[in-house]
Formats: sequence, structure tokens, C-alpha cells
Amino acid sequence: MIGIAMKAGKIVSGGFAVEQGIKSGDAKLVIIAEDASPGTSKKFLNMSRFYEIPALQLGTKESLGKAVGREYRSIAAALDAGLAEAILKQAGTTRTEQSTTLKRED
Repeated sequence: MIGIAMKAGKIVSGGFAVEQGIKSGDAKLVIIAEDASPGTSKKFLNMSRFYEIPALQLGTKESLGKAVGREYRSIAAALDAGLAEAILKQAGTTRTEQSTTLKRED
């Protein structure tokens, strides 16, 4: 799903592009690889909370990179609300009331 959205221009990846998407309000969901560096994870989780954009830790840098057509990616953002909802639904997540960080349902 992420790969198709990337081809349609509905996904941005990489630190700079995702940061711009968040700050401009275009990002509807931030996707962070589970094996991203602690600094990257903290930066984008904090930024997501501040701008009230849902964030999801999902997959590895390699799997996220393959989905967006790159070798490795630690961070990506969905720019379309419908796509963001579909990714969340497919990942099986719930939104906590205290935070915009999403957690998988068990």
C-alpha cells in the first residue's frame, strides 16, 4: 500500500521531507521504522506530538525503504488522510487519548 501511494506522490520519505511535511501540515501520519536510531525516533515522535499528527512505529528501515523504493528509510509520512487511515487500519492500531503515538492491538 505504501509503495502504491509513493508512486502517486502521497508519501514522502527521509528526514528533511518528512519534517517539512509535518511543519506545513501536509503530513497526516508519520511512519517511523522500529529500528530507527533513538535520536530519530525521539525527534519525530516529539514533533508529531507537538503538531498533533499520529505517529506509527512499524517495520524495519529495510522494509520501509523497500516500500518507498529506496534501499533504507527510517522515516516516512503519508500526505493523504484516507491513505493514513488505511495504513492504520491495516497495521491494526489504536490511538491512545493521551498521545498521538499509536500502538498495535494485541
